[in-house]
Amino acid sequence: MAVSGLLFIPDISGFTDFVNETEVDHSRYIIQELLETLINSNKLQLQVSEIEGDAILFYRFGQVPTMNELFGQVQTMFENFHRALKYNSARRICQCSACRKADSLTLKVITHTGEFSNYTVKEFNKLIGKDVILIHQLLKNDIPMHEYWMVTENCIGEKPHESALPQLLQWNKGSKVTDHGKVDFYYSMLTPLKEEIKYESQEHLGIKGKREIVLTVEKKFNENIQRMLSVIGDLNNRSRWMDGLKGVENVTSAINQVGTSHRCLLDKEIEIMTTSDFYSDDYKIILEETDNKKMATCQFDLCKASESVTLLRINLFLKKNPLLLLVFRLFMKRKMKKSLEKSMDNLQTFLQNQESLACRC
Repeated sequence: MAVSGLLFIPDISGFTDFVNETEVDHSRYIIQELLETLINSNKLQLQVSEIEGDAILFYRFGQVPTMNELFGQVQTMFENFHRALKYNSARRICQCSACRKADSLTLKVITHTGEFSNYTVKEFNKLIGKDVILIHQLLKNDIPMHEYWMVTENCIGEKPHESALPQLLQWNKGSKVTDHGKVDFYYSMLTPLKEEIKYESQEHLGIKGKREIVLTVEKKFNENIQRMLSVIGDLNNRSRWMDGLKGVENVTSAINQVGTSHRCLLDKEIEIMTTSDFYSDDYKIILEETDNKKMATCQFDLCKASESVTLLRINLFLKKNPLLLLVFRLFMKRKMKKSLEKSMDNLQTFLQNQESLACRC
């Protein structure tokens, strides 16, 4: 039997072009993270019926929240969504199209009340009813922008511009002919909410205080600078070319970014490293990783020699501590230099093998 209730769909706008035009793996991770952000932002105790690719169908039976309560939910989701995008943008390392274009994603929200019922297939809770069909049809409309909150007329007891909602909401009226007749709605752009979003600058993750460069090795590679970055920044393949590294585990994010930590399995010890800094322009890219004690930093310095040639320098920095520097120079520098030089040769072989595999495909 159908029961009255609320249907609530936040929909990530730009998702289709984003997936069609960009790298599938990274776009999948980004969308997954954003959908989880929306679910974690649920403060009205809405139930999740299903995740529909780029959208989530929420519902709640019984009394419908007030317009102010609904706006509070919309605002929380919208701000947390864009805060997550800002967070990822500030820490982004990967320069693939998916990661660079993520900032263009945004959110629209559709709210509607009606009658519907649910049924369960194994662990899946599905909704059924004409109003479920109707709200999905409202996702396709003539609103030119894709960053708004839409409220159907039967969802509210008064016109939204006559309510106590914030003045930043500028309401427009619209309608759509659906399979079940004409549906009237109000909508307001959510763009002004972006100005309310506060984002804390990232903490310093590198060596605290002064540091000193103690070792540099370099080598030219017949690869473009973006290709070099994608390989060096890929923690899952790091052990395939870094000398002495047996494996990498416990990587804290699916896409390497500033703040990502990982465990390096070395010959006789385990070292926890964090991606601590990143810089990029048209001719230079710098990626730094710092140990958990913030005593040592490995810097990958990429310089664009030409469109198809990149100079890679691996620089090792140590905290400016006289005893630490002395011990390194006396007992570790020579061995470390040989290891890094071997890593450079391994990296060249790895790149050539990858290119050979790509040619066969």
